[in-house]
Amino acid sequence: MEFSKPDIIIIGAGLTGLTAAYYLRKAGKKVLLIEQHNRPGGVIRTITEDGFTFEAGPNTGVISSAELVQLFHDLKLQFEVPGKASRARWIWKKGRWHALPAGLLSAIFTPLFKFKDKIRVLGEPFRRKRHRLNESVAKLVKRRLGKSFLRYAVDPFISGIYAGDPEKLIVRFALPRLYALEHKYGSFVKGTIKRRKIIAAEKAAGITKSVFSVEGGLENLVRTLIREIGEEYIITGAMDVRVEPLQKKFACRFNVNGESRELVTERLISTVDGLSVASLLPFIPQEVMGKITAIRYAKVVQVVVGFRNWKGIPLQAFGGLIPSKEKKDILGILFPSALFKNRAPEGGALLSVFAGGIKRPDIYLKTDEEIKTIVFESIKSMMKCADKPDLVRIFRYEKAIPQYESTTELRLFTIQEIEKAYPALILAGNMRDGIGMSDRVKQAKQIADQLLVVDNS
Repeated sequence: MEFSKPDIIIIGAGLTGLTAAYYLRKAGKKVLLIEQHNRPGGVIRTITEDGFTFEAGPNTGVISSAELVQLFHDLKLQFEVPGKASRARWIWKKGRWHALPAGLLSAIFTPLFKFKDKIRVLGEPFRRKRHRLNESVAKLVKRRLGKSFLRYAVDPFISGIYAGDPEKLIVRFALPRLYALEHKYGSFVKGTIKRRKIIAAEKAAGITKSVFSVEGGLENLVRTLIREIGEEYIITGAMDVRVEPLQKKFACRFNVNGESRELVTERLISTVDGLSVASLLPFIPQEVMGKITAIRYAKVVQVVVGFRNWKGIPLQAFGGLIPSKEKKDILGILFPSALFKNRAPEGGALLSVFAGGIKRPDIYLKTDEEIKTIVFESIKSMMKCADKPDLVRIFRYEKAIPQYESTTELRLFTIQEIEKAYPALILAGNMRDGIGMSDRVKQAKQIADQLLVVDNS
Protein backbone atom coordinates (compact mmCIF):
# COMPACT_ATOMS: atom_id res chain seq x y z
CA MET A 1 0.00 0.00 0.00
CA GLU A 2 1.11 3.57 -0.69
CA PHE A 3 0.77 5.57 2.51
CA SER A 4 0.29 8.69 0.40
CA LYS A 5 -2.87 7.35 -1.23
CA PRO A 6 -5.09 5.43 1.22
CA ASP A 7 -8.72 4.85 0.30
CA ILE A 8 -9.78 5.38 3.90
CA ILE A 9 -8.07 6.99 6.89
CA ILE A 10 -9.31 6.12 10.37
CA ILE A 11 -8.36 8.47 13.18
CA GLY A 12 -8.05 6.53 16.43
CA ALA A 13 -6.87 2.94 16.83
CA GLY A 14 -9.09 1.91 19.70
CA LEU A 15 -11.52 -0.99 19.42
CA THR A 16 -13.83 0.93 17.06
CA GLY A 17 -11.06 1.95 14.71
CA LEU A 18 -9.35 -1.45 14.75
CA THR A 19 -12.58 -3.33 14.05
CA ALA A 20 -13.57 -1.03 11.19
CA ALA A 21 -10.07 -1.29 9.72
CA TYR A 22 -10.11 -5.07 9.99
CA TYR A 23 -13.33 -5.47 8.01
CA LEU A 24 -12.39 -2.83 5.43
CA ARG A 25 -8.93 -4.38 4.91
CA LYS A 26 -10.57 -7.80 4.67
CA ALA A 27 -12.70 -6.43 1.80
CA GLY A 28 -9.62 -5.19 -0.02
CA LYS A 29 -9.69 -1.51 0.92
CA LYS A 30 -6.49 0.49 1.41
CA VAL A 31 -6.92 1.58 5.02
CA LEU A 32 -4.58 3.55 7.23
CA LEU A 33 -5.06 3.94 11.00
CA ILE A 34 -3.63 7.04 12.67
CA GLU A 35 -3.24 6.92 16.47
CA GLN A 36 -1.91 9.65 18.78
CA HIS A 37 -0.66 7.26 21.47
CA ASN A 38 2.37 5.03 21.15
CA ARG A 39 0.31 1.84 21.00
CA PRO A 40 -2.98 0.80 19.36
CA GLY A 41 -5.88 -0.48 21.45
CA GLY A 42 -7.09 2.64 23.17
CA VAL A 43 -7.90 1.98 26.83
CA ILE A 44 -7.75 -1.80 26.41
CA ARG A 45 -4.49 -2.93 28.01
CA THR A 46 -3.62 -6.17 29.82
CA ILE A 47 -0.65 -6.28 32.19
CA THR A 48 1.01 -9.34 33.72
CA GLU A 49 3.09 -8.58 36.80
CA ASP A 50 4.30 -10.58 39.82
CA GLY A 51 1.95 -13.48 39.08
CA PHE A 52 -1.13 -11.29 38.52
CA THR A 53 -2.80 -10.56 35.19
CA PHE A 54 -5.00 -7.49 35.22
CA GLU A 55 -6.70 -4.99 32.94
CA ALA A 56 -5.67 -1.33 32.89
CA GLY A 57 -8.95 -0.36 31.29
CA PRO A 58 -12.24 -2.19 30.79
CA ASN A 59 -12.19 -5.42 32.79
CA THR A 60 -14.97 -7.16 30.88
CA GLY A 61 -17.34 -6.80 27.97
CA VAL A 62 -20.85 -8.14 27.40
CA ILE A 63 -21.81 -10.50 24.58
CA SER A 64 -24.76 -8.39 23.48
CA SER A 65 -24.52 -8.02 19.70
CA ALA A 66 -24.36 -10.28 16.68
CA GLU A 67 -21.44 -8.18 15.41
CA LEU A 68 -19.31 -9.04 18.44
CA VAL A 69 -20.09 -12.74 18.06
CA GLN A 70 -19.20 -12.49 14.37
CA LEU A 71 -15.91 -10.70 15.09
CA PHE A 72 -14.75 -13.41 17.49
CA HIS A 73 -15.75 -16.05 14.94
CA ASP A 74 -13.89 -14.28 12.15
CA LEU A 75 -10.78 -13.85 14.31
CA LYS A 76 -11.00 -17.46 15.54
CA LEU A 77 -11.06 -16.26 19.15
CA GLN A 78 -13.02 -17.79 22.04
CA PHE A 79 -14.96 -15.88 24.67
CA GLU A 80 -13.84 -16.54 28.22
CA VAL A 81 -16.95 -16.37 30.41
CA PRO A 82 -17.36 -16.76 34.19
CA GLY A 83 -18.75 -19.90 35.77
CA LYS A 84 -22.24 -19.81 37.28
CA ALA A 85 -20.88 -19.57 40.83
CA SER A 86 -19.36 -16.15 40.14
CA ARG A 87 -22.23 -14.53 38.23
CA ALA A 88 -24.00 -13.09 41.26
CA ARG A 89 -24.03 -9.31 41.66
CA TRP A 90 -23.67 -7.94 45.17
CA ILE A 91 -25.17 -4.68 46.41
CA TRP A 92 -23.99 -2.95 49.59
CA LYS A 93 -26.70 -1.96 52.06
CA LYS A 94 -26.42 -1.00 55.71
CA GLY A 95 -23.05 -2.55 56.36
CA ARG A 96 -23.20 -5.78 54.38
CA TRP A 97 -23.41 -7.28 50.91
CA HIS A 98 -26.70 -8.61 49.51
CA ALA A 99 -27.08 -10.54 46.28
CA LEU A 100 -29.15 -8.78 43.66
CA PRO A 101 -32.25 -10.93 43.10
CA ALA A 102 -31.99 -13.35 40.19
CA GLY A 103 -35.52 -14.74 40.38
CA LEU A 104 -39.01 -14.26 41.82
CA LEU A 105 -38.36 -15.96 45.17
CA SER A 106 -35.18 -14.04 45.90
CA ALA A 107 -36.91 -10.82 44.84
CA ILE A 108 -39.65 -11.42 47.41
CA PHE A 109 -37.28 -11.97 50.33
CA THR A 110 -34.42 -9.58 49.49
CA PRO A 111 -33.87 -6.76 52.01
CA LEU A 112 -32.74 -4.47 49.20
CA PHE A 113 -36.22 -3.24 48.29
CA LYS A 114 -39.06 -1.92 50.40
CA PHE A 115 -42.14 -4.09 50.84
CA LYS A 116 -44.41 -1.46 49.25
CA ASP A 117 -42.22 -1.41 46.14
CA LYS A 118 -42.25 -5.20 45.91
CA ILE A 119 -46.05 -5.01 45.92
CA ARG A 120 -45.89 -2.11 43.49
CA VAL A 121 -44.12 -4.35 40.95
CA LEU A 122 -47.25 -6.52 40.76
CA GLY A 123 -49.09 -3.56 39.27
CA GLU A 124 -46.31 -2.57 36.86
CA PRO A 125 -47.87 -4.35 33.82
CA PHE A 126 -51.03 -2.29 34.30
CA ARG A 127 -49.33 1.06 34.82
CA ARG A 128 -49.94 3.57 32.05
CA LYS A 129 -46.99 4.23 29.79
CA ARG A 130 -45.93 7.80 29.13
CA HIS A 131 -44.34 9.30 26.04
CA ARG A 132 -41.49 11.34 27.46
CA LEU A 133 -38.61 11.39 25.00
CA ASN A 134 -36.11 12.97 27.36
CA GLU A 135 -37.12 11.25 30.57
CA SER A 136 -34.24 10.42 32.88
CA VAL A 137 -33.42 6.90 33.99
CA ALA A 138 -34.31 7.85 37.56
CA LYS A 139 -37.76 9.23 36.71
CA LEU A 140 -38.67 6.19 34.62
CA VAL A 141 -37.65 3.71 37.34
CA LYS A 142 -39.35 5.64 40.16
CA ARG A 143 -42.50 5.93 38.08
CA ARG A 144 -42.73 2.24 37.23
CA LEU A 145 -40.98 0.45 40.14
CA GLY A 146 -40.46 2.80 43.07
CA LYS A 147 -37.63 4.57 44.88
CA SER A 148 -36.04 1.55 46.52
CA PHE A 149 -35.55 -0.15 43.15
CA LEU A 150 -33.89 3.03 41.91
CA ARG A 151 -31.66 3.33 44.98
CA TYR A 152 -30.58 -0.30 45.37
CA ALA A 153 -30.72 -1.73 41.84
CA VAL A 154 -30.58 0.91 39.13
CA ASP A 155 -28.41 3.54 40.83
CA PRO A 156 -25.54 1.09 41.54
CA PHE A 157 -26.00 -0.44 38.08
CA ILE A 158 -25.59 3.02 36.54
CA SER A 159 -22.50 3.57 38.71
CA GLY A 160 -21.05 0.31 37.42
CA ILE A 161 -21.76 1.00 33.75
CA TYR A 162 -21.59 4.77 33.32
CA ALA A 163 -20.09 5.98 36.62
CA GLY A 164 -22.99 8.36 36.14
CA ASP A 165 -26.08 9.91 37.67
CA PRO A 166 -29.45 8.28 36.87
CA GLU A 167 -31.10 11.66 37.45
CA LYS A 168 -29.11 13.07 34.52
CA LEU A 169 -28.88 10.17 32.05
CA ILE A 170 -31.61 10.08 29.41
CA VAL A 171 -33.06 6.59 29.34
CA ARG A 172 -33.69 6.25 25.58
CA PHE A 173 -30.02 6.98 24.88
CA ALA A 174 -28.30 5.48 27.94
CA LEU A 175 -30.48 2.37 28.34
CA PRO A 176 -32.36 1.95 25.05
CA ARG A 177 -33.44 -1.62 25.81
CA LEU A 178 -35.08 -0.54 29.07
CA TYR A 179 -36.76 2.34 27.27
CA ALA A 180 -38.11 -0.05 24.62
CA LEU A 181 -39.70 -2.34 27.22
CA GLU A 182 -42.19 0.38 28.10
CA HIS A 183 -42.53 2.22 24.80
CA LYS A 184 -42.73 -0.84 22.56
CA TYR A 185 -44.43 -3.37 24.83
CA GLY A 186 -46.22 -1.18 27.39
CA SER A 187 -44.34 -2.25 30.52
CA PHE A 188 -41.17 -3.86 31.82
CA VAL A 189 -42.94 -7.08 32.75
CA LYS A 190 -44.92 -7.34 29.50
CA GLY A 191 -41.82 -6.57 27.47
CA THR A 192 -39.76 -9.18 29.27
CA ILE A 193 -42.41 -11.82 28.64
CA LYS A 194 -42.96 -10.89 24.99
CA ARG A 195 -39.23 -10.82 24.30
CA ARG A 196 -38.71 -14.45 25.40
CA LYS A 197 -38.73 -15.78 21.83
CA ILE A 198 -36.36 -13.03 20.73
CA ILE A 199 -34.04 -13.76 23.65
CA ALA A 200 -34.09 -17.49 22.85
CA ALA A 201 -33.21 -16.74 19.23
CA GLU A 202 -30.39 -14.43 20.34
CA LYS A 203 -28.96 -17.09 22.62
CA ALA A 204 -29.07 -19.59 19.78
CA ALA A 205 -27.03 -17.10 17.75
CA GLY A 206 -24.50 -16.73 20.57
CA ILE A 207 -25.82 -13.44 22.02
CA THR A 208 -25.88 -14.66 25.61
CA LYS A 209 -25.62 -11.27 27.43
CA SER A 210 -22.87 -12.88 29.51
CA VAL A 211 -19.83 -10.90 30.53
CA PHE A 212 -16.65 -12.00 28.79
CA SER A 213 -12.93 -11.63 28.51
CA VAL A 214 -10.33 -13.35 26.35
CA GLU A 215 -7.97 -16.01 27.65
CA GLY A 216 -4.91 -14.16 28.89
CA GLY A 217 -6.70 -10.80 28.90
CA LEU A 218 -8.62 -8.47 26.62
CA GLU A 219 -5.47 -7.16 24.96
CA ASN A 220 -5.26 -10.45 23.10
CA LEU A 221 -8.29 -9.26 21.12
CA VAL A 222 -6.37 -6.10 20.22
CA ARG A 223 -3.22 -8.04 19.30
CA THR A 224 -5.23 -10.33 17.02
CA LEU A 225 -6.83 -7.38 15.25
CA ILE A 226 -3.44 -5.71 14.77
CA ARG A 227 -1.99 -8.90 13.34
CA GLU A 228 -4.87 -9.29 10.89
CA ILE A 229 -4.76 -5.64 9.83
CA GLY A 230 -0.97 -5.48 9.59
CA GLU A 231 1.21 -3.24 11.76
CA GLU A 232 2.42 -1.41 8.66
CA TYR A 233 -1.08 0.04 8.24
CA ILE A 234 -1.08 1.65 11.69
CA ILE A 235 0.78 4.88 12.46
CA THR A 236 1.23 5.52 16.19
CA GLY A 237 2.57 8.58 18.01
CA ALA A 238 0.79 10.93 15.58
CA MET A 239 0.52 14.36 17.18
CA ASP A 240 -1.46 17.50 16.27
CA VAL A 241 -3.70 15.63 13.86
CA ARG A 242 -5.78 18.02 11.76
CA VAL A 243 -8.20 17.35 8.92
CA GLU A 244 -9.27 19.77 6.17
CA PRO A 245 -11.69 19.25 3.26
CA LEU A 246 -9.98 19.12 -0.15
CA GLN A 247 -12.61 19.23 -2.89
CA LYS A 248 -14.49 15.93 -2.33
CA LYS A 249 -11.61 14.42 -0.36
CA PHE A 250 -9.81 15.18 2.89
CA ALA A 251 -6.27 16.23 3.69
CA CYS A 252 -4.98 14.82 6.97
CA ARG A 253 -1.97 16.56 8.53
CA PHE A 254 0.00 15.37 11.56
CA ASN A 255 3.46 15.10 13.10
CA VAL A 256 5.38 11.91 13.87
CA ASN A 257 8.71 12.17 15.70
CA GLY A 258 8.87 15.86 14.80
CA GLU A 259 8.29 15.21 11.09
CA SER A 260 5.26 16.81 9.45
CA ARG A 261 3.20 14.60 7.17
CA GLU A 262 0.17 15.12 4.94
CA LEU A 263 -2.04 12.45 3.41
CA VAL A 264 -5.05 12.78 1.12
CA THR A 265 -7.90 10.28 1.38
CA GLU A 266 -11.25 9.69 -0.28
CA ARG A 267 -12.93 8.87 3.05
CA LEU A 268 -12.18 9.69 6.65
CA ILE A 269 -13.54 8.06 9.81
CA SER A 270 -13.03 9.76 13.17
CA THR A 271 -13.32 7.67 16.32
CA VAL A 272 -11.92 10.28 18.72
CA ASP A 273 -13.82 11.35 21.83
CA GLY A 274 -16.42 14.11 21.80
CA LEU A 275 -14.08 16.67 23.34
CA SER A 276 -11.16 16.09 20.96
CA VAL A 277 -13.13 16.19 17.72
CA ALA A 278 -13.12 20.01 17.64
CA SER A 279 -9.34 20.25 17.28
CA LEU A 280 -9.37 17.41 14.73
CA LEU A 281 -11.89 19.21 12.47
CA PRO A 282 -11.03 22.95 12.73
CA PHE A 283 -13.05 23.75 9.60
CA ILE A 284 -16.33 23.08 11.42
CA PRO A 285 -17.68 26.38 12.86
CA GLN A 286 -17.34 26.68 16.64
CA GLU A 287 -21.07 27.27 17.13
CA VAL A 288 -21.76 23.95 15.38
CA MET A 289 -18.98 21.96 17.01
CA GLY A 290 -20.03 23.25 20.44
CA LYS A 291 -23.17 21.11 20.18
CA ILE A 292 -20.93 18.04 20.10
CA THR A 293 -18.31 19.09 22.65
CA ALA A 294 -21.03 19.83 25.23
CA ILE A 295 -20.77 16.14 26.17
CA ARG A 296 -19.63 15.31 29.72
CA TYR A 297 -17.18 12.52 30.57
CA ALA A 298 -16.95 10.79 33.93
CA LYS A 299 -13.52 10.89 35.56
CA VAL A 300 -12.75 7.47 37.00
CA VAL A 301 -9.96 6.01 39.11
CA GLN A 302 -9.29 2.26 38.96
CA VAL A 303 -7.15 0.66 41.65
CA VAL A 304 -5.94 -2.89 41.00
CA VAL A 305 -5.19 -4.74 44.24
CA GLY A 306 -3.63 -8.20 44.38
CA PHE A 307 -3.22 -10.62 47.29
CA ARG A 308 -1.07 -13.75 47.07
CA ASN A 309 -2.97 -15.26 49.98
CA TRP A 310 -6.58 -14.11 50.26
CA LYS A 311 -8.02 -14.14 53.78
CA GLY A 312 -11.13 -12.05 53.18
CA ILE A 313 -14.69 -13.16 52.50
CA PRO A 314 -15.15 -15.76 49.73
CA LEU A 315 -15.31 -14.07 46.33
CA GLN A 316 -18.30 -15.94 44.98
CA ALA A 317 -19.66 -13.18 42.77
CA PHE A 318 -18.95 -10.97 39.79
CA GLY A 319 -18.34 -8.11 42.17
CA GLY A 320 -20.08 -5.62 44.42
CA LEU A 321 -21.63 -2.23 43.70
CA ILE A 322 -22.25 0.57 46.17
CA PRO A 323 -25.45 2.64 45.90
CA SER A 324 -25.04 6.43 46.19
CA LYS A 325 -27.32 6.42 49.20
CA GLU A 326 -24.71 4.46 51.19
CA LYS A 327 -22.32 7.46 51.04
CA LYS A 328 -19.13 5.51 50.36
CA ASP A 329 -15.98 6.76 48.63
CA ILE A 330 -15.92 4.00 46.02
CA LEU A 331 -18.30 2.97 43.25
CA GLY A 332 -17.70 -0.75 43.48
CA ILE A 333 -15.31 -3.68 43.56
CA LEU A 334 -14.88 -6.21 40.77
CA PHE A 335 -13.44 -9.70 41.44
CA PRO A 336 -11.48 -10.63 38.26
CA SER A 337 -9.78 -13.64 39.87
CA ALA A 338 -13.20 -15.12 40.64
CA LEU A 339 -14.31 -14.63 37.05
CA PHE A 340 -11.41 -15.74 34.89
CA LYS A 341 -8.51 -18.18 35.04
CA ASN A 342 -4.93 -17.33 35.93
CA ARG A 343 -5.59 -13.78 37.11
CA ALA A 344 -3.98 -14.34 40.54
CA PRO A 345 -1.69 -16.94 42.16
CA GLU A 346 -3.41 -20.06 43.51
CA GLY A 347 -5.12 -19.16 46.78
CA GLY A 348 -4.81 -15.45 46.04
CA ALA A 349 -7.20 -12.79 44.79
CA LEU A 350 -7.27 -9.92 42.34
CA LEU A 351 -9.65 -7.00 42.93
CA SER A 352 -10.41 -3.95 40.79
CA VAL A 353 -11.76 -1.05 42.83
CA PHE A 354 -13.44 1.86 41.03
CA ALA A 355 -13.97 5.36 42.39
CA GLY A 356 -14.87 8.84 41.21
CA GLY A 357 -17.45 9.21 38.49
CA ILE A 358 -19.91 12.03 37.84
CA LYS A 359 -21.04 12.25 41.46
CA ARG A 360 -17.55 12.18 43.00
CA PRO A 361 -15.13 14.02 40.67
CA ASP A 362 -13.15 15.05 43.77
CA ILE A 363 -11.79 11.50 44.10
CA TYR A 364 -9.97 11.85 40.77
CA LEU A 365 -8.01 14.82 42.14
CA LYS A 366 -6.80 13.07 45.28
CA THR A 367 -3.20 11.96 45.62
CA ASP A 368 -2.17 8.34 45.15
CA GLU A 369 -1.68 7.97 48.89
CA GLU A 370 -5.14 9.36 49.64
CA ILE A 371 -6.68 6.99 47.10
CA LYS A 372 -4.78 4.03 48.56
CA THR A 373 -6.12 4.89 52.01
CA ILE A 374 -9.69 4.98 50.69
CA VAL A 375 -9.28 1.66 48.89
CA PHE A 376 -7.53 -0.17 51.74
CA GLU A 377 -10.17 0.97 54.24
CA SER A 378 -12.93 -0.11 51.87
CA ILE A 379 -11.40 -3.57 51.42
CA LYS A 380 -10.91 -3.91 55.17
CA SER A 381 -14.49 -2.95 56.07
CA MET A 382 -16.34 -4.49 53.11
CA MET A 383 -14.23 -7.52 52.22
CA LYS A 384 -13.00 -8.31 55.78
CA CYS A 385 -9.36 -8.32 54.72
CA ALA A 386 -6.90 -6.24 56.70
CA ASP A 387 -3.76 -7.73 55.13
CA LYS A 388 -1.35 -5.57 53.21
CA PRO A 389 -1.80 -6.26 49.47
CA ASP A 390 1.07 -7.62 47.40
CA LEU A 391 0.17 -5.55 44.34
CA VAL A 392 -1.32 -2.07 44.04
CA ARG A 393 -1.61 -0.17 40.77
CA ILE A 394 -3.57 3.05 40.21
CA PHE A 395 -4.98 4.09 36.83
CA ARG A 396 -6.73 7.40 36.17
CA TYR A 397 -9.09 8.04 33.27
CA GLU A 398 -9.96 11.70 32.76
CA LYS A 399 -12.39 10.92 29.93
CA ALA A 400 -13.47 7.46 31.03
CA ILE A 401 -17.12 7.27 30.07
CA PRO A 402 -19.32 9.66 28.02
CA GLN A 403 -22.61 10.60 29.64
CA TYR A 404 -25.72 10.32 27.48
CA GLU A 405 -27.50 13.24 29.12
CA SER A 406 -29.81 16.02 27.90
CA THR A 407 -27.25 17.19 25.30
CA THR A 408 -27.33 13.85 23.49
CA GLU A 409 -30.20 14.48 21.07
CA LEU A 410 -28.69 17.72 19.78
CA ARG A 411 -25.25 16.08 19.55
CA LEU A 412 -26.59 13.21 17.42
CA PHE A 413 -28.51 15.62 15.17
CA THR A 414 -25.39 17.76 14.71
CA ILE A 415 -23.29 14.73 13.79
CA GLN A 416 -25.85 13.79 11.13
CA GLU A 417 -25.84 17.34 9.73
CA ILE A 418 -22.04 17.44 9.51
CA GLU A 419 -21.98 14.07 7.75
CA LYS A 420 -24.61 15.31 5.27
CA ALA A 421 -22.50 18.38 4.52
CA TYR A 422 -19.35 16.26 4.14
CA PRO A 423 -20.38 12.83 2.74
CA ALA A 424 -16.81 11.53 2.83
CA LEU A 425 -16.64 12.05 6.61
CA ILE A 426 -17.95 9.72 9.34
CA LEU A 427 -17.98 10.76 13.01
CA ALA A 428 -17.96 7.62 15.11
CA GLY A 429 -16.67 6.57 18.54
CA ASN A 430 -18.40 6.31 21.90
CA MET A 431 -19.98 9.76 21.75
CA ARG A 432 -22.80 7.93 19.97
CA ASP A 433 -24.22 4.39 19.65
CA GLY A 434 -23.28 3.14 23.13
CA ILE A 435 -20.24 2.83 25.36
CA GLY A 436 -19.63 -0.92 25.76
CA MET A 437 -17.17 -3.09 23.86
CA SER A 438 -20.04 -4.79 22.07
CA ASP A 439 -21.42 -1.38 21.06
CA ARG A 440 -18.03 -0.35 19.68
CA VAL A 441 -17.72 -3.49 17.57
CA LYS A 442 -21.30 -3.16 16.34
CA GLN A 443 -20.80 0.45 15.28
CA ALA A 444 -17.52 -0.35 13.52
CA LYS A 445 -18.94 -3.31 11.61
CA GLN A 446 -21.97 -1.29 10.51
CA ILE A 447 -19.76 1.57 9.30
CA ALA A 448 -17.56 -0.84 7.35
CA ASP A 449 -20.62 -2.50 5.78
CA GLN A 450 -22.09 0.91 4.94
CA LEU A 451 -18.94 2.04 3.14
CA LEU A 452 -18.62 -1.22 1.24
CA VAL A 453 -22.23 -1.04 0.05
CA VAL A 454 -21.77 2.56 -1.15
CA ASP A 455 -18.53 1.77 -2.94
CA ASN A 456 -19.99 -1.30 -4.62
CA SER A 457 -23.22 0.39 -5.75
